[in-house]
Amino acid sequence: MAARQSRPKGPAWDRLDLAPVVLLLVGEPVVGDRAVARLVRAALERDRTTAVTRIDAEEYGAGTLRTLAGPSLFGEPRAIVASRLHRMNDAFLADALEYVAAPEEDVVLIARHDGGTRGKRLLDAIAEAGYQRCEIPAVKTDADKAELVRSDVAGAGRTMTRPAVEALVDALGRDVGELLAATSQLLADVDGTIDEDAVRTYYAGRVEASQFAVADAAVSGRAGQAVALARHAIATGTPPVPIVAALASKLRQLAIAAAQRNRPPRDGDPAMAPWQRKRALRDVGSWTSEGLAAAILAVAQADAEVKGASRDAQFALERAIVRVASARGR
Repeated sequence: MAARQSRPKGPAWDRLDLAPVVLLLVGEPVVGDRAVARLVRAALERDRTTAVTRIDAEEYGAGTLRTLAGPSLFGEPRAIVASRLHRMNDAFLADALEYVAAPEEDVVLIARHDGGTRGKRLLDAIAEAGYQRCEIPAVKTDADKAELVRSDVAGAGRTMTRPAVEALVDALGRDVGELLAATSQLLADVDGTIDEDAVRTYYAGRVEASQFAVADAAVSGRAGQAVALARHAIATGTPPVPIVAALASKLRQLAIAAAQRNRPPRDGDPAMAPWQRKRALRDVGSWTSEGLAAAILAVAQADAEVKGASRDAQFALERAIVRVASARGR
């Protein structure tokens, strides 16, 4: 969708204003939900009588949009949330194109598109008409996840220490929704500054036995501890695949640190969050190039095995952990 990429991303989701049409291009569903909820809340705060209706663009019936947006018997303002534009049917596309060309007064249309090329004509029409559009990219890096946590904490007028943020992201960062739910729970249950002790108190099992704790122990050469943590993680619901992925991520960070150890970090370097780079630079001093290469090969083999190439994924994982730990200092 080159036409979309050539246009500016627009304001951040938490800076959007109410407008006749607001287009949300959502790559991260949890944040997309927040953006929609914030706009609906803003409409109700502006006028408590606002009628909020929701339509599904995939199941849409012809004429519905004009009916909902048309003049009301009581004259109350309206907010229409149109979801699943990425799967819109032809009836919605036709009606929405007509509506965008001449929107109604006192109506806010919040249009949410969750990716793909479906409905490109409508997306282009909204952009060309000059309406607000906001791109919400997928949250992939640990740095982005940590920033979401800090933003939630700051928005609540609270503080959270850096080690606490890091521990929470390490333990729950695989699922953005779960991570933000945990942040909300900590804000509700912990008074004052949230520190690492608070995170460990509430999420002890997840912090201590997360896939990242396994990877940390393995690259530090503590094979027995890493295997024990891996077994506990599996017993508490974490499958071998993400644990191997965490090992691969950790080794990738070490390789980057080895290549960059004599070079200052670049601003906004997406490869690692600042705390990850600091930790990697500390750890890589105990690794040789040969040992790092051997560990990477061991994890590459385990990655294939835990995804179906081996009949015993847990054994493959534990063998990789021992090989990684043994490669340290080789």
